[in-house]
Amino acid sequence: MLELKNVSFEVESENNVHKEILKNINLTIDEHKFIALTGPNGGGKSTLAKIIVGIEKATSGQILFDGVDITNMSITERAKLGISFAFQQPVRFKGVTVKDLIMLAAGEKLSYSSACEFLSEVGLCARDYINREVDGSLSGGELKRIEIATVLARDTKFSVFDEPEAGIDLWSFNNLIRVFEKIHSKGDKAIMIISHQERILNIADEIIVIAGGQIEKVGTKDEILPELLNVAGSCRYLKGDE
Repeated sequence: MLELKNVSFEVESENNVHKEILKNINLTIDEHKFIALTGPNGGGKSTLAKIIVGIEKATSGQILFDGVDITNMSITERAKLGISFAFQQPVRFKGVTVKDLIMLAAGEKLSYSSACEFLSEVGLCARDYINREVDGSLSGGELKRIEIATVLARDTKFSVFDEPEAGIDLWSFNNLIRVFEKIHSKGDKAIMIISHQERILNIADEIIVIAGGQIEKVGTKDEILPELLNVAGSCRYLKGDE
């Protein structure tokens, strides 16, 4: 489904010094895989996700999606091919209602009840939110769940979530785990979640560890988790339910 070939990304500092954020990333993600992307803060996780979805453009390398070269495609073009992204800090849209946003994501006119179902799936009482504006009156956790509802409405081939647990209470987090498992159960979808949460890593088919802009390890949870948990014991590399 998705293949990255020698993908690198660098930025230029104020002193014209080039800093390499990602270094020759080679990665293949098959369809119907649940991938957890983890690693230390500043290791390149979010940058890699943004390059996959088209928010950032790779400095070098190639990206293929379903055999199509998307390296130079815009975020809109990639979205049309079936790639979606949920930000760590969701965007607010003053003047746009939650219902409007869900319908826009779905790409079609939905019934009131259908739009409400997506909110219910992420643990929000539909009647309390469906007509609210996506603005500053909503908390970060509420915005996060609404954004995940829009990803569900889009029903894309490949969905990327950047730390979906951020700002989410424990009850909602448990609900989100079920949402991710449901997406995964559809069989023809792939999902990538950037997370430090052990519970998310524990339900993934494959864990990718990235640090210092490079992929350190790729493997199953049985192969990767024990070592990560040992590291977590000394530096809180992973997070439990807090």
